[in-house]
Amino acid sequence: MKAVEIYTQPRCGFCTAAVRLLTQKGAPVTEIDAARGSPRRAEMIQRANGRSSTPQIFIGDTHVGGCDDLFALQDAGKLDALLTS
Repeated sequence: MKAVEIYTQPRCGFCTAAVRLLTQKGAPVTEIDAARGSPRRAEMIQRANGRSSTPQIFIGDTHVGGCDDLFALQDAGKLDALLTS
């Protein structure tokens, strides 16, 4: 299974939902604290091509996007393939 990096911030319900889904799938999730003003937030924005909302999710080298994008992949039946390919 591919490693997942997810940029999150405290008290973010979307971050919690995304981590929960990925954990249920058995994905190895690394959370990166991207709280406003942190150096990791600038890193996230650069990696996510300017997107500044959290979470920002990366599966392997693929930028998935945010929570809605992750759940759209799940609903379309494409998340499992992305995690295992």
